[in-house]
Amino acid sequence: MPSPEPPKPDVLGSSVTDAEVGRALDSVFRAERSILLASLVQRYRDLDLAEEVTSDAIESALKHWPVDGVPAKPGAWLLTTARRKAVDRLRRDQTLAAKVGVLQADTDRSEPSRLNSLDETLPDDRLQLFFTCAHPALAAGDRLALTLRCLAGLTTGEVARALLIPPATAAQRIVRAKNKIRAARIPFRLPGPDELAGRVPMVLEVIYSIFTEGYSATSGDHVGRIDLTDEALGMGRLLYAALPTESEVIGLLALMLLVDARRDARTGPDGEIVLSADQDRRLWNAEFIAEGTELVVEALGGGGSGPYALQAAIAALHDESLDADSTDWPQIVALYDVLMTRAPSPIVALNRAVALAMRDGPAAGLHELDLLADEPSLRRYHPYPMARADLLQRLGRFDEAAIDYRRALDFARTAPEKRLLRGRLAEVRAYPGQADSTTST
Repeated sequence: MPSPEPPKPDVLGSSVTDAEVGRALDSVFRAERSILLASLVQRYRDLDLAEEVTSDAIESALKHWPVDGVPAKPGAWLLTTARRKAVDRLRRDQTLAAKVGVLQADTDRSEPSRLNSLDETLPDDRLQLFFTCAHPALAAGDRLALTLRCLAGLTTGEVARALLIPPATAAQRIVRAKNKIRAARIPFRLPGPDELAGRVPMVLEVIYSIFTEGYSATSGDHVGRIDLTDEALGMGRLLYAALPTESEVIGLLALMLLVDARRDARTGPDGEIVLSADQDRRLWNAEFIAEGTELVVEALGGGGSGPYALQAAIAALHDESLDADSTDWPQIVALYDVLMTRAPSPIVALNRAVALAMRDGPAAGLHELDLLADEPSLRRYHPYPMARADLLQRLGRFDEAAIDYRRALDFARTAPEKRLLRGRLAEVRAYPGQADSTTST
C-alpha cells in the first residue's frame, strides 16, 4: 500500500522560499524534537521506529512546505505526518506491527488516550522517556549517550565530542542501549515512588550533561548552543514540577538558571568570548538570578547539601557580586572544600584552585594546579593549561605561560576558544625575552 499523503497544512503563506522552510523546520525541530520523539515512543514503544518516522516527517516537510506553505502549527503537522509514516511502516513490517500492537493494546487499557496534536501532548511523555533512558539496567555511559542522542538531538558525532569518545564508540553505546531496552522490555513509564531514589540522580546527570554541552559546546563556530541549554532548562523545570521537594532537583534547576543568567554577556559583538571578570554584568539576566537564588535557599534550607545544590550556591555568590574583586572568594573556596568531600573530581579540584588563586594569590592557585598535573582526565582538557597559563602570566612568568597557552590552544575545540587563546598567547609573547615560536592552530 502506498504511503499516505501528509496532512494539508493550515498555511502561514503559500509562497515560501527554501531558506524560509529551512528556518521554520530548524526552529520547529529544535523547539519540539524531544516532545515529538517522546510522543511517538509513548505511542509505539519503539525508539528506532520513532526516530525513523521523525526523520521521514522532516523529509516530507522539506518536500511539501515549499509548495503548500509552512503550517500554522508545524509541530502538530510533523507529529501527524510521523504517525502516518509509522502506520505505513507497520503495515509493511508484520513482525514489528505485532510487537507494537500488543504493547499498544496494553497501554490503551491502562492510560488515557493521547490527543493528536503536538501542541497538546502531555509533558509527562518526555519525563517517561528521560527516565527510560536513565534506567539502571543500562550502563552509565550508554544511558548518557542515548539521552544526548534521542532527547537532546545531538548527532552521533556531537555525542562523541560531548563525552570525549570516538564516534564509533558513541554509536556502539547508543545501539547497545536501544538493544538493552528492547531485550529487557524496559517500560516507557515514570518510575514508582520506591524506584525514584535510585533513578533521579541518573536523570539529573543527563540533564546537566545536556546543559553543559549547550553552555560550553565541544565543537563548532560558537561558544554554546542555546537550543540545548533551553532544552535542559525546560526539562529541569518539568522535573522540578514533578518532584518539588527533591533538594538536588531544586539544586540543579537553580544551578542552570544562575549559570545561564550570564548568557548575553559571555560573547562580544563578533562572537568573541568575554571572560567572567570582563563581562558587563548589567547584561546578566536578573530574573534568572533572583529565581535561582531563591531556589538555592530552598535546596539548602531543607538540609540538602548535594553536589548540585553546592554548585548552585557557588554560582549564586558569583552572580550576586558587583565585580570579580568584590566576589566572596573565601566563601566560594569553603563551598568547594565541602564539594570536594561530597563529590570529589579533578574538575572540582581545578575550579577550587582557581578560586583559591583569587583568595590567596596566583602562587597559591598554581601550587594546587600543579598537584593535578598527572590527572588523566585533565591532560587534554584545555581549561587546565589555560588556567595554569593565566596564573603564570599574572606571576610574570611569560615563557612558561606561553607554553601552557599553546597547549590549551592545541586542545581547544571551538573557534571562539581558539581566538581567545591566540590573543592570550600574543599578549605573553609580546613581553621581552619571549622566544619567537610558531603559534598553534
